Amino acid sequence: MTTHIRTLGTTGPQVFALGLGCMGMSALYGDADRGESIATVHAALEAGVTLLDTGDFYAMGHNEMLVGEALRAAPAARREQALVSVKFGALRGPDGNWSGYDGRPAAVRNFAAYSLQRLGVDHIDVYRIARLDPAVPIEETVGAIAELVEKGYVRHIGLSEVGAETIRRAAATAPISDLQIEYSLVSRGIEESVLPTTRELGIGITAYGVLSRGLISGHFTRDRQLAANDFRAHSPRFQGENLQHNLNLVDALRKIAEQKGASVAQIAIAWVLSRGEDIVPLVGARTRERLSESLGALDVTLDAADLAAIEEAVPADAAAGDRYPAAQMGHLGSK
Repeated sequence: MTTHIRTLGTTGPQVFALGLGCMGMSALYGDADRGESIATVHAALEAGVTLLDTGDFYAMGHNEMLVGEALRAAPAARREQALVSVKFGALRGPDGNWSGYDGRPAAVRNFAAYSLQRLGVDHIDVYRIARLDPAVPIEETVGAIAELVEKGYVRHIGLSEVGAETIRRAAATAPISDLQIEYSLVSRGIEESVLPTTRELGIGITAYGVLSRGLISGHFTRDRQLAANDFRAHSPRFQGENLQHNLNLVDALRKIAEQKGASVAQIAIAWVLSRGEDIVPLVGARTRERLSESLGALDVTLDAADLAAIEEAVPADAAAGDRYPAAQMGHLGSK
């Protein structure tokens, strides 16, 4: 297995070629097994995956506590190598409903204090607001994180789901290590202006949704019934004719995977890996079995002919349906 290291931005920490997104272990994709989730985190650390991604609003703190528990139970050497990335700022009610984002400096400090306690750590490696707060200039939010860096509570400043203009304004305020944003075969919007901007500024990309929430994993079936607490039950790409169209794309990708002796998920992850040394895919594995499959992508080599075949099977903008429900699309930063 390849174990090369990629840098997460010119000013950021170094991480393994893949990161582990822990959100699905607590929320949005149906019920998860806590014991298996912790075992999966340990398996990732043992395999050399050092980047663990969470958010303080994932099941209202549950995910941070789970990650903290997993780190405490891990061997000391593995625990010390782990880098924790935390998203903050999303506001939720007791019923789980979403009510916007808060990027005020006082709120940043408050969110950080609670995250440090839940994670059981003395610092957060990468800290970022989950979505742009339209009422607060990004300079104020980033400036507040920079103060936490100065005090040793945060190591590196990140961004999440923002556009080129905001990236430039943030980078003019303080050094930005990384932008976390959705990027996959079926979500390629960053290629137009975001990716050129991050590369110009030396900012790394943490790509989430590399399997489009399981849609292009090769494991999602046309007759699958989703639980009410599964985000995908309300996602446009998983509805009706959209789903049928999108799974036809997966069928085309499966033919290429079979020729390469790989799984569909491995081909999809390998494609993201092929896009550049500055891009670190986050895999949302909730079990050791799925983690093992994802790690197998590191052994898949895609040559020019393979990449051309993949592009033909799944052209840019080929997916049907938005990546989020309409009500949430408005919260995605575009500037």
